[in-house]
Amino acid sequence: MSCATCSATVEEAVGELDGVSSVDVNFATDEATVEYDPDAVSLSRVYAAIEESGYTPERRTETVEIAGMSCATCAETNATAIEDLPGVLSADVNFATDEATVEFNPADVSLSAVYDAVEAAGYTPDRGEQGGDDEEGESMTEQRESAVESELRTKRRWVVVGGLLTAPFLLVMLEMFVGEFLPAWFKWVEFALATVLIATLGRHFLAGAYTAAVNNHQANMDTLVTMGSLTGYLYSTAVITNVVSGGLYFEAVAFILWFIYLGVWLEVRSKARASSALRELLEMQAAEATVVRDDEEVVIPVEDVAVGDVMKIRPGEKVPTDGVVVDGASAVDESMVTGESVPVEKGESDEVIGSTINEQGVLYAEATRVGEETAIQQIVERVKQAQARQPDVQRLVDRVSAYFVPAVILNAVLWSVLWFLFPGSLYAVSDTLGSVLPVLEPVGGGPAPAVPGTGIPLFEFSVVVLASAILIACPCALGLATPMATMVGSTLGAKNGVLYKGADVLEQARDIDAVVFDKTGTLTHGEMEVTDVVPVGASGSTTRPDGGKTVSDPSGDTAAEERPDGGVLEPEREHTVDVDEEFLLSLAASAESASEHPLGRAVVAAAEERGLDPSDPETFESVPGHGVRATLPEGEVLVGNRKLMRENGVDTAAVAQTAERLERAGKTAMLVALDGDLLGVVATADTVRESARDTVDQLHERGYEVLMLTGDNQHTGRAIGEQLGIPPENVHAEVLPGDKADEIDAIQSDGSRAIMVGDGVNDAPALTTAHVGVAIGSGTDVAIESGDITLMRDDPADVLKAMRIADATISKVRQNLFWALAYNATLVPVASIGLLNPALAGAAMAFSSVSVVSNSLAFMRWDPHEEYTFLPLRPLVWARERLAR
Repeated sequence: MSCATCSATVEEAVGELDGVSSVDVNFATDEATVEYDPDAVSLSRVYAAIEESGYTPERRTETVEIAGMSCATCAETNATAIEDLPGVLSADVNFATDEATVEFNPADVSLSAVYDAVEAAGYTPDRGEQGGDDEEGESMTEQRESAVESELRTKRRWVVVGGLLTAPFLLVMLEMFVGEFLPAWFKWVEFALATVLIATLGRHFLAGAYTAAVNNHQANMDTLVTMGSLTGYLYSTAVITNVVSGGLYFEAVAFILWFIYLGVWLEVRSKARASSALRELLEMQAAEATVVRDDEEVVIPVEDVAVGDVMKIRPGEKVPTDGVVVDGASAVDESMVTGESVPVEKGESDEVIGSTINEQGVLYAEATRVGEETAIQQIVERVKQAQARQPDVQRLVDRVSAYFVPAVILNAVLWSVLWFLFPGSLYAVSDTLGSVLPVLEPVGGGPAPAVPGTGIPLFEFSVVVLASAILIACPCALGLATPMATMVGSTLGAKNGVLYKGADVLEQARDIDAVVFDKTGTLTHGEMEVTDVVPVGASGSTTRPDGGKTVSDPSGDTAAEERPDGGVLEPEREHTVDVDEEFLLSLAASAESASEHPLGRAVVAAAEERGLDPSDPETFESVPGHGVRATLPEGEVLVGNRKLMRENGVDTAAVAQTAERLERAGKTAMLVALDGDLLGVVATADTVRESARDTVDQLHERGYEVLMLTGDNQHTGRAIGEQLGIPPENVHAEVLPGDKADEIDAIQSDGSRAIMVGDGVNDAPALTTAHVGVAIGSGTDVAIESGDITLMRDDPADVLKAMRIADATISKVRQNLFWALAYNATLVPVASIGLLNPALAGAAMAFSSVSVVSNSLAFMRWDPHEEYTFLPLRPLVWARERLAR
């Protein structure tokens, strides 16, 4: 593909197939993402449609030896098993040679999957040396990089050859300034050199133009280059053979072809550089791993590590694959995954990410994810997905590009004819503009009828205008403006622990009004701890069954008076208990021992820390958003909020003041009741993340409304909100897990667009409902489908990083589009009015696309921890900051 017109052609050809629901072709990455129904259309038909359009989809053909086949039916069984794999184009199994020739798309299926399919069919493939993890090495990545390197070498070689063939034309250019000094026969040297250049460098553009015209009935960038260069070549050939009179433009043809081919090479080189970051991520993987098997350390290739293997990671070594630390403590450098340079402390039960670097102590980690399931592989896959989905502005550009080239050709023909018909009138305009615009003047002095004695023949001038007006337009600059910027932006995000589901998400993330945080695990650590255990007798009154003894309240509340009945055992009570802190905590922990809720786990952990032994409940019921109900040897126990107590007829007045005091302090108060009698309160608290307040402040500075969702009651929720700087009216408390999506709907009901920030699992419906969903703290589990953005770390500050990258990327897109449009809008009229030599037009055409690519690549050096500022504006920003001090 040579320009955006080509990508649009492929999209149209594939999109017309029945069964294809969507197709996105990215000119910058030379990739297409197709969503289709395999029952309605085959992958082979998709490939055929691309080939019929004149382009070559990537495919791979491998021969697999198969043992165990005894007849032709076995061969057919293997062929069917292989062809059933998504991504396989065809499988030809030869029983006579015990071989299968498999043609497949390496982006969809790996050779390992083919081997597995053969084994699943009951036969034995010869994995040979390719056995390992070919999807990481031998398959798409290395093969694609090899193809890119081969293309670069070919283009670099022809750039050098073309430069040598073009060099003699410098003498012709010099002659324009110092007067004629070349012999008459040199014109035949010019003709020979130009012919060779047309046959070599020009063949690249001729083939592309032919494909576009014959196969697709369209025109593209190759069409413009071919028309411009052939116009000059054929006209000069007609002059040298005395068919027409005029000057020679072989030097213009030579420089046109060389300049533009040089631009193509630089463009491919820059695109390869922009995509090399993904290869660098894969190259960070360890080659070998030390695993402990049967109490012995064994060094094996990393692709042979299996889930459950215990890996020994020494200081300075890379973590072979994702895992969980089972022994040891150290600090691990995770900068290649999260972008943060400060090493992260790791101990038992902590997760480690493959390819990160162990810096200090020895770690033993159990492998949890291998191969394509590792974080690094999923990061690369997510970035590829992001680059495949382009923002809406690119679709508009694609539609414009489809009409751009024909419009350029019509414009060039129109002005060429107008010059031929009205040379005098147009020369007056051209001469006036030439006197105003620096360096520019009518080519050759102008048409002879308008400037007798000094101008060039009218027909020659018309041909010059035709060639220049065609060559000056550059659809490449338009086609590359968006995908190059989004490719760099999504890659930059991946290197900083921010993954976007698509480049369209970058556009959506700029267009928001509110940021909604789920509290637990996002703004807080999500690790609840028991802070207070207050028996009911210490809260102001008592219904104690132990004779009315009082228990002092460690929080300072006055002790309750003894019961009027002197503590006589109530008739319905079958047991007597002494309600102190230990009994209250043990009872709550026993009831919560079957719970998976963070509050329940905190209560159980607190009991175990105090040496208590919670018992298993006979029956257990979780009441979502309210608490739990359990049957213990002591009786029926309720642990939960006031609503749970009220619904079960438990009077909560005795602890009302204590519960409110705890909640005002930002704690969660859980009431505990036994057989309908309130026994006390167990309070837990979650600590606010260190960066949360600063993140909220910066979001406010950016003009966003910040809101918080929490299942806590109003008192606790507002206390946490106050610590974070979130106004009370923006704290949505007592929100049940299933109601979060409804809350997001309500927030967006007035037309506001919200970003929802949650943990990516429990908050999936809300993340999907929001304008943009951000799954935070996913760690090694980066394949979160519910979120549009996935953050590798559990730091809310990365939400700002994600928004900065989105802002900067779309700003870069707009910069590229501005320069591309400004270039075409400015220079097309200049060429049309006869002020531009064709050779200069060709050079300018090459420069425009290279400038767009270079502008995008410059973006890679930006640090997303800071706000992005366009380079020309940085001195002004620096001066403003100094004056503000």
